Amino acid sequence: MSAQIIPVEPFDYIAFGGTGDLAERKLLPALYHRQVDGQIVEPTCIYGVSRAEMSDDDYRNFAHEALKRYVKEDLDHEAVAAFLAKLHYVAIDAKSETGWDILKAKLDADPRKQRAYYLAVGPSLFGDIATRLQAHGLITPDTRIVVEKPIGRDLESAHALNDTLGEVFREDQIFRIDHYLGKETVQNLMALRFANALYEPLWNSAHIDHVQITVAESVGLENRAGYYDKAGALRDMVQNHLLQLLCLVAMEAPSNMDADAVRDEKLKVLRSLEPITEANAEKMTVRGQYTSGAANGGPVKGYLEELKGGESDTETFVAIKAEIANWRWAGVPFYLRTGKRLAKRVSEIVVSFKPVPHSIFGSAAGRLIANQLVMRLQPDEGVKQWIMIKDPGPGGMRLRHVPLDMSFAESFGVRNPDAYERLILDVIRGNQTLFMRRDEVEAAWGWVDPILKAWAAIDLPVQHYTAGTWGPSASIALIERDGRTWHES
Repeated sequence: MSAQIIPVEPFDYIAFGGTGDLAERKLLPALYHRQVDGQIVEPTCIYGVSRAEMSDDDYRNFAHEALKRYVKEDLDHEAVAAFLAKLHYVAIDAKSETGWDILKAKLDADPRKQRAYYLAVGPSLFGDIATRLQAHGLITPDTRIVVEKPIGRDLESAHALNDTLGEVFREDQIFRIDHYLGKETVQNLMALRFANALYEPLWNSAHIDHVQITVAESVGLENRAGYYDKAGALRDMVQNHLLQLLCLVAMEAPSNMDADAVRDEKLKVLRSLEPITEANAEKMTVRGQYTSGAANGGPVKGYLEELKGGESDTETFVAIKAEIANWRWAGVPFYLRTGKRLAKRVSEIVVSFKPVPHSIFGSAAGRLIANQLVMRLQPDEGVKQWIMIKDPGPGGMRLRHVPLDMSFAESFGVRNPDAYERLILDVIRGNQTLFMRRDEVEAAWGWVDPILKAWAAIDLPVQHYTAGTWGPSASIALIERDGRTWHES
């Protein structure tokens, strides 16, 4: 059965940073795919905005090259032509007054259309762009603005940034995007939990032993050295991506799928996280940094070599044992890990159930392994339920641990849409369910800030690991001293 495609009303999408890496790799291909599927209708217009002087045709050539490079399927030439015809370009320097009136004249040609500004730029420009949009009369009552992470680098700066945006836009107009929440498997987690009678009665400390959340990357710094060395893995990945995944696993059932009902429940989880401070940071966290090794089929440089000299104790790997202080999850550890230059690129959530209380089978049947529910976010999205069964054939009772495996691509026979495809059009629909609310962002920083301060206070060093491995040995000790082990991906 094919998915139902529902077109959205015509809109104007204005991408600041329209010639940047994010626009090239993600935004333009995502919008093209929505064009192919018939969700974008006339007279929609897409505007690229950046400082460079460029004509509409120049921008269309730039976009065409991006599609040829980043769209995996064969391009539909008719759809490409229709998509490129929707593209326009305006040169604007976010820190000056030039170009804004040109953009206004273009948008005011049809002011009835939904208008969304996507800030694919650094957060230092968010305030400048927001205030100039207001000053030049570019905001209509239902205009939306999309902002990428990082929303600050600590609680204080996040609060200030939210204040700046809040002076210009209402909270219901601000869409703080975390592309992980747009992934098919993440949303299927909610379907598995709340659309089935099978899991929810077991979704608690009486039946679940622990939860693992892994977001592993095989790449290094790529073109992000300047940003990454100031951020590190805790700010870059844990504060947003991993904590959002933790919230979806741990949240209570919302009363409905209204955006605020869902986000209210996620907020409760964030506020229930046990603090990690100077007293327990060394026991509950691991910091790592990769050295030279082998990854992606060849030799790679270490982190300091990629920085091209100098010293840095920025962590490229983090492992954390997180605990949630509420009735549902008391005593159930959530093990989080993320890092660069790890053994493979994989993002997954593993829910490990408690073992059966007593085995009725003799030793010849083999060891009983506890059930696991594995939700793979990337690279091949799907769900596996690991169970024990009898090994087929004569010769007595021998047990095997096997998966009930559902790959979305194989089961549904359709291309798996990129997360940005869903999120970009959710902005136009005004659906904030998969976007972070201000209090969520600040609650996440409220938990992460003390970890950063504890690391500084106790001078917790980074532990080195060889590129192409699963991180420092201390991350293995973090989970194995509790009698558990990391799931082999």
